[in-house]
Amino acid sequence: MRPGWGVLVVGLGTVVVPFDSSVNVAFPHIIRGFALPIPAIQWVVIAYTLTYAALMLVFGRIGDMFGYRRIFLLGNATGALAFLLCSMATSYEALLGARVMQGIGAALALSCGPALATSLYPESERTRILGLYTMVFGIGGSLGPVLAGQLVEHWGWSAVFWFRAPIALSAFALAWFLPKGIVRGAARFDALGAVLMVLTVTLMLLALNQIRSVAVFLSLAAATLVAGALFIRRQNSTPQPIIDLRYFRDRDFALVNAAHILLNLAGFSIMLLVPFYLDRIGGLSVPVGGMALAASPFGVMLSSPLAGRLAAFIAPKRLALSGTAAMAVAQVVIGTTGGDVNLPLLLGAMFLQGVGLGLFQVAYFDIATATIPKEDRGVAGSLVMMTRTVGVVTGATVLMLVFQSLRSAAIAQGTPDADAFLVGFQGAFRIAAALPVIVLLACLARGWARR
Repeated sequence: MRPGWGVLVVGLGTVVVPFDSSVNVAFPHIIRGFALPIPAIQWVVIAYTLTYAALMLVFGRIGDMFGYRRIFLLGNATGALAFLLCSMATSYEALLGARVMQGIGAALALSCGPALATSLYPESERTRILGLYTMVFGIGGSLGPVLAGQLVEHWGWSAVFWFRAPIALSAFALAWFLPKGIVRGAARFDALGAVLMVLTVTLMLLALNQIRSVAVFLSLAAATLVAGALFIRRQNSTPQPIIDLRYFRDRDFALVNAAHILLNLAGFSIMLLVPFYLDRIGGLSVPVGGMALAASPFGVMLSSPLAGRLAAFIAPKRLALSGTAAMAVAQVVIGTTGGDVNLPLLLGAMFLQGVGLGLFQVAYFDIATATIPKEDRGVAGSLVMMTRTVGVVTGATVLMLVFQSLRSAAIAQGTPDADAFLVGFQGAFRIAAALPVIVLLACLARGWARR
């Protein structure tokens, strides 16, 4: 198989993951279908995101050992089966179980997707291929909500799951023609480190989910610290760790990882809060609102391949700095949006935010895959995917908490509901705008703007 077709196959097996944005559109129908209270829908998200975030890095290490194609194939097969089981679920518990399986499939596919795609080309083409790979997330994120509106209207909530099964199966069939790659053997796998890694990430994400309950949050946070300390101790003492923590002694490498979490935390404010703004303040219909929400992932889709080519002329740190600056401007503009909806300005700011995020993510991919040795590229790609997910999950919790707290406080003071909504919306976006500004200042302090 030619390298270009190989990258297309990897993209086909990857796009089913960002297509999960279609599930958000189906939430009201899932709630009615299983007669659930509204808060219960959060576990449909948690069961999936927690699973693949916790397993990503472990599967990346396994891919480095046993071959990226093998793990990618297993991911697509698992994902296809999970999509079918989700669509056929007759109970809420069955749906959650299938979502866990979907998370396993996503972790398998994403952990080795970047490494598999870059292995098809010479190292000189690495950043360009990573730009194309990042573009896939923009494609899936922008098309997911648009497709979901039509699918749910004609076939019900189950369609947001089963429509992805043929895509995953096609990728599975075609991926057999990809190169097998190098198999390094199983003696290097740190099983105890893997268990501690999964436990740490799981406890951390559960703690974030329970941040509204102080006692539960503190208990889970303490357990996270203990598990994390044991994981760090294990990684520093074993000759073949899941991930070599010495890379993080490089301040720039540590900064770009922390920045990716913070920027994805801030970036998720659009998918989390703008739908409510467009509905309550803008009065847009669901199909029109879905198309409006595509502005941000559309920006990612366009900027990612451009970033891959710009990397030949611009240092990755400066490219990351440019993306951060674009995100900061966009978040500030969205946060100043008031009761009179200026849709062109809002869409422009959302598009700019997506452009900035796309530039940063490609630069981060470049830095991570250049810092971590080529033979551990599964770990490098998994690290990028994991920090992205941690940022999104944290944003969903923290930003919604800020929004609800400010809105409730305004209502308690007698503020009309529409005005109270704007208080919460603008307050949450001020937090979201502050994060890229902080990242920008930290990067400037490290000298990233210098040639």
